[in-house]
Amino acid sequence: MRTFSVFAALWTLLAVPVQALAAGVQRPIPNPQSATAEFWFFSASVGLLLALAAVHWLVARR
Repeated sequence: MRTFSVFAALWTLLAVPVQALAAGVQRPIPNPQSATAEFWFFSASVGLLLALAAVHWLVARR
């Protein structure tokens, strides 16, 4: 058990300097949506609303 703690301590001592030298992360900038993507998103939204309305109509009839 003591051997494991010695290895853990050595690993921690070796890993800390490497993390300190890591470069900062730059967040990616998302691309703007194209007109085609907006059209298909709108179409999918309308389809979803129609499907929800159809389910509501079918369930309300019972």
